[in-house]
Amino acid sequence: MLQDKNIIIGVTGGIAAYKTVELVSRLRKSGANVHVIMTQGAQNFVTELTFREISGHPVVTSMWDRVQEFKVEHIALAQLADMVVIAPATANILAKMAIGMADDMLTTTVLATKAPVLVVPAMNSNMYTNPATQQNIGILKDRGMLVLEPASGHLACGTAGIGRMPEAAEIFDYIANYFAEGREQQDREELLAKLKGKKVLVTAAGTREPIDPVRYIGNRSSGKMGYAIAEAAVKCGAKVVLISGPSSLQPPAGAEFIPVESAREMRQHVLEHFPNTDVVIKAAAVADYRVRDVAENKIKKDDEELVLVLDKNPDILKELGQLKKPGQILVGFAAETQNLLQYAKGKLEKKNLDMIVANDVTKPQAGFNTDTNLIKLLGRDGSVEELPLMSKKELAYIIWQRVMKLL
Repeated sequence: MLQDKNIIIGVTGGIAAYKTVELVSRLRKSGANVHVIMTQGAQNFVTELTFREISGHPVVTSMWDRVQEFKVEHIALAQLADMVVIAPATANILAKMAIGMADDMLTTTVLATKAPVLVVPAMNSNMYTNPATQQNIGILKDRGMLVLEPASGHLACGTAGIGRMPEAAEIFDYIANYFAEGREQQDREELLAKLKGKKVLVTAAGTREPIDPVRYIGNRSSGKMGYAIAEAAVKCGAKVVLISGPSSLQPPAGAEFIPVESAREMRQHVLEHFPNTDVVIKAAAVADYRVRDVAENKIKKDDEELVLVLDKNPDILKELGQLKKPGQILVGFAAETQNLLQYAKGKLEKKNLDMIVANDVTKPQAGFNTDTNLIKLLGRDGSVEELPLMSKKELAYIIWQRVMKLL
């Protein structure tokens, strides 16, 4: 999310400035372009050379520096910025920003920029809790600035309390999450224009095939991926039908919800809705087999062994591939434990799919009953897109983006 983002780091005169060196390093390694502005006080704690080497750019220390890299003088960085981060932010800089002062390069940049400004206060506890400082922070929040509150702990002045600057990793995560949320909102807006009014059918969770009135054959699917896909479609304005096997999840508000138990029940409802559907995403883990003779009463454990004869269930996805009309999009899932790409490609071709979502359920934090997933997207054109580990809710939007390209 930070690739090629222009992050302006303002460093003020606090002992916590040493943490900002690591922050700049993390941002640069993430692909961001980092430019550092140092106040006169900051130069008493960390050298200009340190930030220049870590950021890879000249460091601005004065309003009157001739920085050849920028075409415009004192407002060049303000116009360049995707975000301005002030860390550490002393009580002094907070007060100057609150009254709109512009007497150095940092305050001038803040006043001139239209980019979001993140303030990370760090100071003595009494200074931080002073009503004047709290009022200044309140003023900055009211103006729309972002404030990452300080932590409590041992302070450089020898006391303990609130005022400690968060670690570089925490500040980095805050910045990354901000841009991730912005990207997600942008993606949603784009999807809203494309998905609005589309008729979508999603299947989710696992099916259960009864053995007797109290036992069944099932699988480990929780339905989290399918429910996330349905929820994303609802939020983007699609008309969603969610057909789900048993799950503890709450169906997304706005979707038509059809609960089922067995594979044959699911097939019945899927075939009923399929003709009038624009997109079908079959995320359910449908049982491949069912018990031939289901006992009317609970089977007692009188014998040393129990033999069950299983019959193959109908292949719903394959049937849809045969019934699919021009303009309809059909997406399947392949949850495998070995030969992931080989099996997924075979399923894509045999079942006439437009795209398949493949994942190795043996991978950590992926597969059944997790909030995250690690997937590969395979297209009919032979393309294979490998996505990093991320939440299933994030993946849902990415899957819909790819589907919309097919439409």
